[in-house]
Formats: sequence, structure tokens, C-alpha cells
Amino acid sequence: MKDFSDELKGLHRRVDDARGYLKIDDNRLRLQELEVEVQKPDLWDDQDRAKHVNSQYAAVRDDLAIYDKLVADMEDVETLHDMAREVDDETQEADIAEASGKLDRQLNELELRALFVGPHDEADAMVRINAKDGGVDAQDWAEMLLRMYTRWGERRGFEVDVEYISEGTEAGIMSAEFTVTGRYAYGLMSAERGTHRLVRISPFDGNARRQTSFAAIDVYPVLEDEGVVEIPDSDIRMEVFRASGAGGQHINKTSSAVRLIHIPTGLTTSSQEERSQLQNREKAMRRLKALLQVRMEEERAAKMAEIAGGKQAQVGWGSQIRSYVLQPYQMVKDLRSDYEVGNVAGVLDGDVDGLMESVLRWKREVAHESGS
Repeated sequence: MKDFSDELKGLHRRVDDARGYLKIDDNRLRLQELEVEVQKPDLWDDQDRAKHVNSQYAAVRDDLAIYDKLVADMEDVETLHDMAREVDDETQEADIAEASGKLDRQLNELELRALFVGPHDEADAMVRINAKDGGVDAQDWAEMLLRMYTRWGERRGFEVDVEYISEGTEAGIMSAEFTVTGRYAYGLMSAERGTHRLVRISPFDGNARRQTSFAAIDVYPVLEDEGVVEIPDSDIRMEVFRASGAGGQHINKTSSAVRLIHIPTGLTTSSQEERSQLQNREKAMRRLKALLQVRMEEERAAKMAEIAGGKQAQVGWGSQIRSYVLQPYQMVKDLRSDYEVGNVAGVLDGDVDGLMESVLRWKREVAHESGS
């Protein structure tokens, strides 16, 4: 009878680790609080709050169920192994191997959670794509990235709502804003913040020359109003325009679309998907507050890292983070984690998880090295 003791000890340790990063003890108490909340008769008087409470309740309940099932399965396979070893029953080896393999696969998937350590990682994500250097090729590249993230969201079962698109001059797009709704959407998409470079033979060049194009990705979380930075009215300039093109659900002839400019920083947000100017202003304001809050948190983290003398895991706005090469060879390489993918077509079709995970692991390593 084969001895699985070392393998099972390793799995047991990983299950114990899951208790920590899933915050099981805290969440058992939190579940009791949420059960009281979801049963309140006036909960749905405030629909936004009701949705938030129910979402939290489902997430906490699911995490506890996942962990409890892991513990039960771990106990079952350990008991089976002990009994089989006691009577030297080789016929149980296949069942033990299958059960331990299943636990290993479940833990591999679950351990990605341990990489999410930011305060907003569980939140939905608001994303902005802007074409940069490269003319019409850059505009086409920005549209390719929009498609890539849309397909990625679909693969993960996330909801992706394109809220604003500025069409390109000849092809592609100048910019786009969209929201990714799903647990850990921000934690995953934050790995994409920065400048993405594309190298290819330009389809817009009659001489078929190689062209390098750039597009920038900004990512910020959808935050609750509580604790979000406040912005004085004097710091904001509002522009209105007619909603047009893809991304506006209710395109109309009135100037209902809103763009807000934060004068001290130059940051802007837009909204055109609502019917009224007031609704669009409120939505654009929520995005601007979230954008400023994240900017402040990142600047604070960068300052602390500088004081500590360690490397900095946060990537600055506008920094080049990843190269996508179609000619003279094919490869996608993340310049932070050094992770490489040869299947560029697959990446552009939404297979981005490996790249994202490599960046999350790189961030954790950098944070560990800097002692933060």
C-alpha cells in the first residue's frame, strides 16, 4: 500500500492556510451580521444598499461553504488513507490519489485569493482605455484592447458594460470607458494599469512597414460613498455634450452626456449612458471620486516604499507594462513579471488570466522584499 502521508500533510497545510486568507473566523461573525441585515423588512427601501448587502452576504456565505467543504474532504481522504494503511489495502490507492488530486486542483484555484491584498480588490472595476502614440494604428490598438477585455470578462462570467466610446478619426477608437462587474474584478484589472505596446506590420500602411503603437489603461474601483474622498465644487469643471456612438444605451438629441474635469489634477471622467444630465453627472462624480481616492492611495504607498528603501510594486500612470509583438515574431511579455506567452491570438481573444496572475504574484514578491 502506497504511503500518501507527505502529500496529505502538504494538502492539510494548504487547507489551514486557506483559513487565513479567506478570513474564515472573521467571516463567520460577519455572516451572522449580514443574516440580520438581509432579513430587515426595509432593506429594499434603498435598492443600492440592498444590492450591496446581498452581494456581500452571498460572497461570505460562499467562502465559508467552500472552506467547510475543503475541510470535510480533507478529513475524508485522511481517514480513508489511515484505514487503508492499517490493513494494507492497495485497492484504495486509486481513490486516495483521485481525492487528493481533486483537493490539489481546488486549492490551486483558490490560492489566487491569497494574492488579493489591496483594500478594494473585491470591488467592481471602472476601466478607461486611451489611444496614445501611433496615430490610426494606436486607435485600432485601443479598440483591440477593448475587445480583449470584453472577451476576458465573458470568459470569467463577469458583466462588462461599455459606457462611453470616442470613435477614432479613421478606424478604431480614441478612448473608451467600461465597468467590469464581478468579485475581484478590480483586483484582477489593476494588474493591467499602465501603457500597453503593440508591434506589428501596420494594416494602414501601404508600404507594409512595421509600426509600434501605444494605448494606456487606467483602472479604478467602484467604491461605496462611505469613506470616499470629497471634492469641492470649485475644483470641478463640467462639460456637456450629446451622447453618440457605441456605449450610450439611450442616445438622444439633447446634451445629456457629461464630462467632469478635476482642475487640480486634470483627471477626467465621463458618463453618457443615463437619460438625464443630472444622472450622468452623479455617475461621473462617483467615478471621479474613486479615481482620486485610488490616486491618493497609490501616491501614499509609493512614498512609504521610498522611505522603506524597497522596490515599488505599484506601476506609475503612463508606465509601459507589457509588449504585444506580432512581427517579426509572436510573443506577449509582461515587463514587470517577465511572464511570456507565445499565443498572442489567444491573449487578444481574452486569455489574459495568466498574465494577470503573474503580475499579482510579482506584486506580492516585491511587497515581501520591501517589508510592507
